[in-house]
Amino acid sequence: MSGNTFGDIFRVTTFGESHGEGLGCIIDGCPSEIIFDEDFLQNEMDRRKPGAKSAAVTNRKEADKAEVLSGIFEGKTTGTPIAILIRNSNQHSSDYNNIKDKFRPGHADYTFYEKYGIRDYRGGGRSSGRETCARVAAGAFAKMFLKTMGIEITAYTKRAAGIEGTKADFSEIEKNQIRAADKDAAVLMQQKIEEYHRQGNSCGGIVECIVKGLPAGLGEPVFDKMDAELAHAIVSIGAVKGIEFGLGFEAADSNGFENNDFIRKGPVFETNNAGGILGGMTNGNDLVFRAAVKPVPSIYQKEETIDINGNECDILIEGRHDVCLCPRIVPVIEAMTAITVADMILRNRSSRI
Repeated sequence: MSGNTFGDIFRVTTFGESHGEGLGCIIDGCPSEIIFDEDFLQNEMDRRKPGAKSAAVTNRKEADKAEVLSGIFEGKTTGTPIAILIRNSNQHSSDYNNIKDKFRPGHADYTFYEKYGIRDYRGGGRSSGRETCARVAAGAFAKMFLKTMGIEITAYTKRAAGIEGTKADFSEIEKNQIRAADKDAAVLMQQKIEEYHRQGNSCGGIVECIVKGLPAGLGEPVFDKMDAELAHAIVSIGAVKGIEFGLGFEAADSNGFENNDFIRKGPVFETNNAGGILGGMTNGNDLVFRAAVKPVPSIYQKEETIDINGNECDILIEGRHDVCLCPRIVPVIEAMTAITVADMILRNRSSRI
């Protein structure tokens, strides 16, 4: 299987399956002498891990303890590859016995089987959302690097179950189960998600991400634009089906005079319709994008599908699954953003004397 590595200089390779012995990552190209904050690493893991007391989140309970096996000496990165292992401990593989020969609608079951001729039906194997725990571990190291430059990344649930927040109070994000920046909207989101939970159904949402403190000039002007690389990073997350920057799709109904961000002495931009990116390079403004998260495909309702022999059949999924992925995908989006930005910063150091 190819395509398990992301990044050019700050390179991250992930490995492992949902119901295997564990998952992990190798980080190559992380600069040396970055102070290693073990508590921060584990806190990032805890933000993503399952088992939260919320109707939105699966009740699978994993410690998600990140074991750093290499690349650290006397509390600092050494510049050598950093290996991280996250062991699985709470798999219920028998939950999938009744569907091992059936393709779950909305999942990668069918396409995985067609591509490889074999699939790990226990939770989706490598295509499971559990793979993202390794990304979060790698993203924590990218964040430690970015912290040395004063760069901050914040993502939050902007919309879930059809309810949209109208406020952006970052202090509220970790105070509610939905990780919304609008506490009033969070209550309504939670109520609607609980309704879907009772129905055995699921829902999607939108996560917004804001990066502050970026210098101008990050990103390569042609194929490796900052927004192109971020789109690659974010859409590589299994549940993400779309991404927009700044004004996004609303720009299609705007005009040039309205859409252009006027520049004043400083430089200061009067608006941020471009989302902090011009010509594929950061302009010093806040980088802003939104990701569309699809409804969780594992629902507790009878559906129509086919089996591995091509016969039509019904399927009823068991096991433990999220109802809305937004709360747990927030730290994953931050992680992939951090990895992308870290890589672009290191690439940019070779662009001029």
